[in-house]
Parts: sequence; structure tokens; C-alpha cells
Amino acid sequence: MAVSVSRDLTVRVLADPNTLKLAERQQALKNAIQKGEPKCLGVSQVMLGLMVMSYSIPLLFTEFTEVVTLGVPWWSGLMFITAGGIAIFLDKHCTMKILQLCLMISMVSVMLSVVAVIIYSVDMNKNPEEPCMKTTEYDRCDEKHYETRLSRGVKSSLLVFTLAQTVIAAILCVLLFRQRRSFVSYTPLGEAAPPTSTLLTSPDLN
Repeated sequence: MAVSVSRDLTVRVLADPNTLKLAERQQALKNAIQKGEPKCLGVSQVMLGLMVMSYSIPLLFTEFTEVVTLGVPWWSGLMFITAGGIAIFLDKHCTMKILQLCLMISMVSVMLSVVAVIIYSVDMNKNPEEPCMKTTEYDRCDEKHYETRLSRGVKSSLLVFTLAQTVIAAILCVLLFRQRRSFVSYTPLGEAAPPTSTLLTSPDLN
């Protein structure tokens, strides 16, 4: 803010052009981000993360394979929840720093999701469902068959959830990258429009 006094004692309070430009830029960024609805995408990621972690609990009671040994459902689920939480926070607090953070976390989430999909696929290929070997006593399949069947069913569900997370995180990355790219090339703050002014006329002392 600048103040100037003329010869007739008229005081001009000039608004800081940098402040006005920054406020306009932040409002434009907020409007652009909210058009992409990151909150909805963030809520979806949080829900998928919780589903992945909860659905993976039965795997603790089956034979430990690569998925359980590497802890894939748990670190991928935590990553989904983290990425979704930051996207929700971005919807309420739109700043360039938070946008860049959300973009970085979303990109990491995409990469980890792809890694998780590969591990699920390899694990399911290496551990097929055991054939049904009926016992003569109860005329039913042995426990190994039901155990591997449960394990593959749970892993199939986790694979679908992870694929969905990959798509959502990729969409969010594209939206955030476009907004970041458009605002990086934004007019510098110093090149603001002519400042507005407020006239304060001094009282007549005569």
C-alpha cells in the first residue's frame, strides 16, 4: 500500500498492485482446481485405500505369499489414503505449493499402484488354485483347495481396487499438471494492472 499527498492536501491511498495480482491469481487457481473436483477424486482414493487394507485381512490367515510377505495391501492402501487426503485438503486450501505437493504424491501413487498390480499378477500366476482333492471321510475338498481359492479371490478383488486407484490417480495427475502448467506461465506479479486508488480529501480548515 502506498500513500501520496498532493499540494491541495488530497491524500491518495494506492492499493499494492502485487497484492491485488496475488489475490486474483489465488482466486483463479482455486476456481480452476474446484472445476476438476479433486475432492471427489480424493474421497474415492481414501475409500479405495480403506477397502484395500480391510479386504486384505483374510490373507493373514492363509499361506503367506509374495503379496503378504512384501506387505503390498498395506503400503499401497496407506499411499491411497495419503494421496486422497491431500487432494481433499487441496480443495479447501488452493495454493501453488499444495498443488505441487498433491501432484507429486499423486505421481508416486500411480507408480506404486503399477508396482502393486505387477506383484498381484505375478503372485496369482505363481500360486494357482489347488485342485479339489475330495476326502473319503467327509466327501469334500481338502483345506488347501479352499485356502488357495480364498486367497486368489481376495487378491483378485485387491487387484481390481488397485487398478481403479491407478486410473483415478492418473486422472488427478493430468488435471493438476494442466493447472500447474497454466499458472507457471502466468503473468509475473510485477506486471500488474494500474493500481486502484482511494481519494481522501482533507477537511476545509477555513
